[in-house]
Amino acid sequence: MSDTQTLIENRPPSVAALFLERVAATPDAEAYRYPVPAASGQGPDDWKSLSWGQAADRVYRIAAGLVSLGLEPEQRVALAANTRVEWILSDLGVMCAGGAVTTIYPSTNAEESAFILSDSESRILIAEDAGQLAKARERRADLPELRHVVVIDPAGAEPAEGDPEGWVLTLAELEARGAEYLAKHPESVKERVGAITSGQLATLIYTSGTTGRPKGVRLPHDNWSYMAKAIAATGLVTRDDVQYLWLPLAHVFGKVLTSGQIEVGHVTAVDGRVDKIIENLPVVQPTYMASVPRIFEKVYNGVAAKARAAGGAKYKIFKWAAEVSREYAKTSQDNFRRTGTASVPMGLGMKHKVADALVYSKLRDAFGGRLRAAVSGASGLSPEIGFFFSGAGIHILEGYGLTESSAASFVNPGEAYRTGTVGKPLPGCEVRIADDGEILLRGPGIMEGYHGLPEKTAEVLESDGWLHTGDIGELSADGYLRITDRKKDLIKTSGGKYVAPAEVEGQFKAVCPFVSNILVHGADRNYCTALIALDEPALLGWAKDHGLEGKSYAEVTAAPQTRELVQGYVDTLNQGLQRWQTIKKFELLPRDLDVEHGELTPSLKLKRPAVEREFKALIDGMYEGTREA
Repeated sequence: MSDTQTLIENRPPSVAALFLERVAATPDAEAYRYPVPAASGQGPDDWKSLSWGQAADRVYRIAAGLVSLGLEPEQRVALAANTRVEWILSDLGVMCAGGAVTTIYPSTNAEESAFILSDSESRILIAEDAGQLAKARERRADLPELRHVVVIDPAGAEPAEGDPEGWVLTLAELEARGAEYLAKHPESVKERVGAITSGQLATLIYTSGTTGRPKGVRLPHDNWSYMAKAIAATGLVTRDDVQYLWLPLAHVFGKVLTSGQIEVGHVTAVDGRVDKIIENLPVVQPTYMASVPRIFEKVYNGVAAKARAAGGAKYKIFKWAAEVSREYAKTSQDNFRRTGTASVPMGLGMKHKVADALVYSKLRDAFGGRLRAAVSGASGLSPEIGFFFSGAGIHILEGYGLTESSAASFVNPGEAYRTGTVGKPLPGCEVRIADDGEILLRGPGIMEGYHGLPEKTAEVLESDGWLHTGDIGELSADGYLRITDRKKDLIKTSGGKYVAPAEVEGQFKAVCPFVSNILVHGADRNYCTALIALDEPALLGWAKDHGLEGKSYAEVTAAPQTRELVQGYVDTLNQGLQRWQTIKKFELLPRDLDVEHGELTPSLKLKRPAVEREFKALIDGMYEGTREA
């Protein structure tokens, strides 16, 4: 048996047990960093740290506090909060109490929050603030199982008339209860952890489905214990790393990173405020971070817009450097694949050195100057954007997984990464491609099933453990997986041709630095069309130089010169497509797509049916006056 197999197979039954092991091994090492806003509300945040021992003190108090409230093994505790250190401590506290966490995005409305709380039979809700408390209070009559709401930020979250006694308490009060309980029962938390079995429910994550009610994915403790060991076995993360964690922890991609950190023992800086990412990176100076493609796209668009605003010469330098970067990345990756050495011709190397001094070094500084690798997941990254960053020294390792597979099933292997693929399976994960191209997965990371939905479970999970992912892909001879599209998202035109919309959309994002979101439509139509939303900062910067200064986003998108601008990029896109894939018509949206309108998931994935419903009139208008075959 190999060392990797030994590491994976000799795993404890739970991440709670792994956490106790980590605390015992390195109690004084730094575990978490988190921001504390300046007292005045002005100026930069003050970053504080917790050692593993200090984190454990709080986790034990939270766990004991939950036990004192009557929490039994596998009973659910819901967590509705943004990504912050208290989310991680609460999650660990629930697991160490033997309970199971139900994750709820803080952006979820009161109706859907109530559905998740009810469907999961959550007994306790840990809510971020008064706003999250108000949602639960509004629907309390529908939630007879909900016994307590614990509020992290207590401002304005006092008990109200009509609340049952003890229904609302603060996180500080829960920890105080836990301290009292531990004084009387000092071994209670360790006993709870010791009683956890690998098959015991640890987490219920409700998928943010594009239609209908979300389904609760049941992930037992063994899923996370396996993931922790498998991430460590890849060798991509070391004890010396500093991870910047901003991803939503209600999403499986963010959640799995917390398990990997416990096994490896590195530092994690935690701050889920998306608008603070650019500000935080030079402060945190991460060596490793995970992200979704939209963040890399925004950085790329921002850099391009800044170069364009600086004037003709600087913009020409940027465009030249971008082409050099892509050529350098493609050549070095191809040579590494063939020879094991990422060498490039001398002339290209010299051009790259000049471009590095002029452009790439500044880009790396914007990421904090120490970024060794970034993992991209949740949706596909345009290869051309991936090659741009790769050549600039920002190595984006694409990965792949589902909520149903505990997030991490594939990841690119370090310096052998291949842009445009999601890499190789994690140790212990099996993969095969079905006859229709669908990717099937099997292994210790696969879910137990959908909560209370045996028929839905049977639709995707075979009796021998193979999970139907719903994604279409191709495996290379040496095991690299390339995702070509969602099985259900493939478009079949009225002419019988299949189009993968995500592939066309990704190519457009690579050629158009102004795009924010794009949806390609064409199912049962005789040609393809697109709805295009533009990146507001980049667009308004361009507008200043084109007679549109002072106009609103909607006014700029409606201007003829804006349409002419985008038409040029659509023409460039179409030159590289098959005839049946080309975009014959497009409409510019009067606003960007967002989570609030239900058009993007909280992990920033496009919800196609929602967008097509919202903008049906625009889509239909692009087909008026044409004969539909």
